[in-house]
Amino acid sequence: MQFRGFCLIALSGLFLFSVNGCQKAAPAKPEQQAVSQPTFKKPTSAVLASVTTASTKGIKYNAGEDPEFARKSGWPPKTPSVLPGSILPAKRIVAYYGNPLSKKMGALGEFPKDEMLGRLKVEVERWKAADPALPVQPALHLIAAVAQGAPGKAGKYRMIMPDATINQVYGWAKEANAILFIDIQTGHEDIRTLLPRFEWILKNPDVHLGIDPEFNLIASGKKPGTKIGTYDAADINFAADYLQGLVKKYNLPPKVFTVHRFTQNGVTNYQKIALRPEVQIVMHMDGWGAPWLKRDSYKAYIVKEPVQYTGFKLFYHNDTKKGDPMMTPQDLLKLNPKPIYIQYQ
Repeated sequence: MQFRGFCLIALSGLFLFSVNGCQKAAPAKPEQQAVSQPTFKKPTSAVLASVTTASTKGIKYNAGEDPEFARKSGWPPKTPSVLPGSILPAKRIVAYYGNPLSKKMGALGEFPKDEMLGRLKVEVERWKAADPALPVQPALHLIAAVAQGAPGKAGKYRMIMPDATINQVYGWAKEANAILFIDIQTGHEDIRTLLPRFEWILKNPDVHLGIDPEFNLIASGKKPGTKIGTYDAADINFAADYLQGLVKKYNLPPKVFTVHRFTQNGVTNYQKIALRPEVQIVMHMDGWGAPWLKRDSYKAYIVKEPVQYTGFKLFYHNDTKKGDPMMTPQDLLKLNPKPIYIQYQ
């Protein structure tokens, strides 16, 4: 699959380049240039082959829906016993993603706080109606370390949000009876040195973690926005081990740990990802496009390489920019396995 095109977004809101066009005001400082969630382009012919509907005992399935394909891929995988206090699989998480300093990075920052929380509540109710058997846990997914198009003072091509901003969003989450995700885009910094920076917030029982392989560019040395990054199982295992340590250190319920993915090389050596009862790993299909393309990517990169739980991202603007409909809860519930973490950007 070809990698997605990128656009730069200034977190200050002073200089915005969006996938829907440009909006210019005063120039922003270089260290404020942040990389937006990029585009999602046509896959290779090998991946396209799986787009066509499959048939199992006369039943036709769209890509990502066939239970026999899921079974042959290894679903359900062997997982640790579920500890008391675990969110998954007893609930489905429905999250709003973004950063309050930018209207272009996702729903979390696109709307004023009260409107944003109201919109999230609407989505939560839609999921409750679509799958009444599974309770819904609302969430805010904050990009707390944002990949940058310039090295910044630290020379790491990432900007860490001020603690005050993180606490502000944490307060919003509490107001909505939601959990909080701290999302990390490392740029050129090793996850091993950046993740501990957030222990002060991750030590709370209702705060969880997300990491974005797309913006981990250490191996290539490229600037974020010019190449798709990657995480190896060793990196994911480090982060999971770290979360396990926090759970034990602070006597916390298990942590949910989302890993964004939309390319084959986004995660390498997935078979070596180690599961532990204190951490619940969600492999999250992160990419925008027409419904057929999103289903196909879910099949190729999430279903085909099982880890533990699955997630699926929906884009209010980018999924529909070419006239395609945004997938509904009913559409996603046809997938096999059914995603248990849903993110709106």
